[in-house]
Amino acid sequence: MAEKEININPEAERFLELVKRSRKGKFKIYIGLAAGVGKSYRMLLEAHDLISGDVDAVIGYIETHGRSETEKLLAGLPIIPRKRVFYKGKEMEEFDLDALIRRRPEAAIVDELAHTNLPGSKNEKRYQDVEELLFTGISVISALNIQHIESLNPVIQEITGIEVSETVPDRIIALADEVVNIDLTADELIARLKAGKIYKKDKIETALNNFFKKEHLLQLRELALREVADQVEKKIFYEVPKSERSMPERILVCIGDDFKKNEKIIRNSSRIADKLDAYWYVLYVETERDSFENLNLALQRHLINNFKMATGLGAVTDKIKARNIVEGILEYSSQKDITKIVVGKPSKSLSLKKMLKTNIVNKLMESLEEKDCDLEIVT
Repeated sequence: MAEKEININPEAERFLELVKRSRKGKFKIYIGLAAGVGKSYRMLLEAHDLISGDVDAVIGYIETHGRSETEKLLAGLPIIPRKRVFYKGKEMEEFDLDALIRRRPEAAIVDELAHTNLPGSKNEKRYQDVEELLFTGISVISALNIQHIESLNPVIQEITGIEVSETVPDRIIALADEVVNIDLTADELIARLKAGKIYKKDKIETALNNFFKKEHLLQLRELALREVADQVEKKIFYEVPKSERSMPERILVCIGDDFKKNEKIIRNSSRIADKLDAYWYVLYVETERDSFENLNLALQRHLINNFKMATGLGAVTDKIKARNIVEGILEYSSQKDITKIVVGKPSKSLSLKKMLKTNIVNKLMESLEEKDCDLEIVT
């Protein structure tokens, strides 16, 4: 019986070239708006493509969720057996990182990037396993849903009302050589759900009334498309020769004593900085009236937590003393060669016209008129 010929799709061919060109592990992530869009299916197709292209590729870990179409694609693929772990008196299965490293393939499929490993595992999170594989020179193809990206987590919670506990830091997404969106329309995904291709029958109605509401899926799809577009922009930026690059942006994020607003501004600015590949700073200006020591203890703790969050997202945090807030911001901006200042909108109840008349915003605008520095007001 003649072997079935498998045509390598252009997407897989590009990744195949990345693997062949470098001894360093290359990283590809498939992103979807929700479960069931076909991420695992596409990864298995790509594994077949890689093997057909003479790449030593294996399945490190895949989650088929019992979907027959996906399970059929496992046939003929080399699979690293899962290790058995005893947890709370039960025998469970987990990804065997050490076995995969010993096998040393050229490329591996490692699904469920946001997964939390069982206690006692070498690493706490699956994405840390992937980092280790990449550093040992093994290329990795992985996947996650848009709600698992850390900086988007609060936005997803606002959209769906559902808190997602497992997240992946944005720096991990930034490590990827390729980020590919597995796109389905909301109607297509709902049709797959109703046909029993995502969850078992007893879970379909609950899913339709919660995460899989059409209005939720439309917004999640937009976020997924935007995320991949941002990653493509960064890739283009990095592929321009250094001699032709402009100086990197330097963003200054100004926070005040509204810790909830601070958190939103910091997360939003993190994405701005990431998109522009910019250095970014988070600044709190102390004045005699608003000195840090004079704030109540609860507010001090909140501000410290704001700084911790900003540092975790890659910012440099600073607290300075000045005669007034505007003077402090401008002096710091000059010292750090800031190209963009980000401040929060003073109040949701204020119109743009009134907002522009507020003291700090207005004075900053006047002071920056003659300088090569933008002012961005984040709502």
